[in-house]
Amino acid sequence: MNSILTEVTPLSDKDCFYIADRKKSEFTYPIHCHSEYELNFVKNASGVQRIVGDSVEVIGEYDLVLIANGTLEHGWIQQECKSKSIREITIQFSHELFFNNFIHKSQFGSIRHMLEMGKKGLCFPMEAIMKVYAKLDTLASQEGFYAVIDLLTILHELSLFSDFSSTLATSSFAKTDLQSDSRRIAKVKEYVNKHFSEEIKLEDVTDIIGMAPAAFSRFFKLSTGKTFSKYLIDIRLGHASLLLVNTTMSVAEICYKCGYNNVSNFNRLFKENKKVTPSEFRENYQKKRILI
Repeated sequence: MNSILTEVTPLSDKDCFYIADRKKSEFTYPIHCHSEYELNFVKNASGVQRIVGDSVEVIGEYDLVLIANGTLEHGWIQQECKSKSIREITIQFSHELFFNNFIHKSQFGSIRHMLEMGKKGLCFPMEAIMKVYAKLDTLASQEGFYAVIDLLTILHELSLFSDFSSTLATSSFAKTDLQSDSRRIAKVKEYVNKHFSEEIKLEDVTDIIGMAPAAFSRFFKLSTGKTFSKYLIDIRLGHASLLLVNTTMSVAEICYKCGYNNVSNFNRLFKENKKVTPSEFRENYQKKRILI
């Protein structure tokens, strides 16, 4: 169960990017990963299930996602979609597109931030999709230098919406974490990643950074956009999802290994956050993975 389809893309060392603009009646490609970054746009696909790491969501008529992590599993599954006129535009580009220190120039600051967020998968809001739709629509018909300029423009326009977009996979599943300017937040995350399988009290965390619990709760929510308790749940369920996918451990064993002491509570939290039970999550992955 610990192998997954690794796609070998058509992108060569001499290419800046690869684009496929398809009209299709269904999604048949399994969950996969690849070393290249990917921007994937889907239209007329309401009811399709999008899987990015341990994020499982049903999409609407439009969907635009950035994957900037070579090991992050992703795929679009037909599920309840009845449309026979689906359009999918897939753009794949190397992380070396921004050669040497080019990405670190100040003019690329927002793109750099977006790619960092894209390590967990980034889903863009409708406003962002409409902003770049015209260029996405014609990118496959562009050639050479102007196609590259259009791609950079698309990435720049999307990067302006990155703080209003949704990250998809949890940090623990994506094996990454967003960089934080706060040393105290970094200390908290390091502690949680090391002790998530144990009981963690708020006082344990506030003691290591020297803050009162009430002040810490406000500080953490302001810095991360979520409460500490929600962050802890996300980390634990992310690790649980990895164990469900990559091991044959029972749900009860995984429950206890991820810091929970009540299987019923674990099942409830998992379904609330993932929209499926742990057993259903495992079954979905087993159906859609390919052993190679």
